[in-house]
Amino acid sequence: MILSVIIPAYNERHTIGPCLVKVIAALPHVEKEIVIVDDCSRDGTRDWLRAQVDGLKGENAAFELDDKGDVKVVSGNAAFTIRVLYHDTNLGKGGALQTGLAAARGDVMIIQDADLEYDPQDWVGMYDLIAVRKVADVVYGSRFYGRPHRALYFHHYMANRLISFLFNALYNQTLSDIEVCYKMFTREVLDSLRLSARDFGIEVEFSAQFARAKRWRIYEMGISYYGRTYDEGKKINWKDGVKALWYLVKYRFDL
Repeated sequence: MILSVIIPAYNERHTIGPCLVKVIAALPHVEKEIVIVDDCSRDGTRDWLRAQVDGLKGENAAFELDDKGDVKVVSGNAAFTIRVLYHDTNLGKGGALQTGLAAARGDVMIIQDADLEYDPQDWVGMYDLIAVRKVADVVYGSRFYGRPHRALYFHHYMANRLISFLFNALYNQTLSDIEVCYKMFTREVLDSLRLSARDFGIEVEFSAQFARAKRWRIYEMGISYYGRTYDEGKKINWKDGVKALWYLVKYRFDL
């Protein structure tokens, strides 16, 4: 079984390398197809990707960075391939995810941000529910279930809780964190999706389509969250929160 890891990247030159180290180390017994979509970065991210990892493969391997940030593939226990897709214009996170998911060939999908806010070791329990126990079709991570969670912005916290509460009321669900990056799902689920949002509204659109299908077994489990400040590169803002409220209604009633 192949796990497709979809990584949208925009101006993440200093985090994409360490992120890939963690991605390749996670679930080493599972073959991974890593699809990175550079969304027209302007900070050197796409140059680094082209020079260092595009087309890279490993078998019984591990992935390391030297002191200069250059890639080394060494002996290890992971099997992986890396493909990089490049946008000529910035399409937003939703646009990047649509590109990456359209190119994915795996049996199970996981979305991974290119920053270091999430820990791929948290995939273990999620993957177990889908591929080992086979009790789930979709698994959400939740940043609100007692795992390490960096204390940052109160308004972001309340916005996330409000959006999830309204989603649950509109779609008859009990999810605690629909805006979370970590959503893992099967190939069958992917093939049923018809995504259109190009911005952060993609998170609501995923959740709306999962819920409205009324046939997917949806689970949720706690994950860690090592959030960034705006000075450290965080991109989502209050405007995205307002848009999310509109998307909740739009996707519920096909507006």
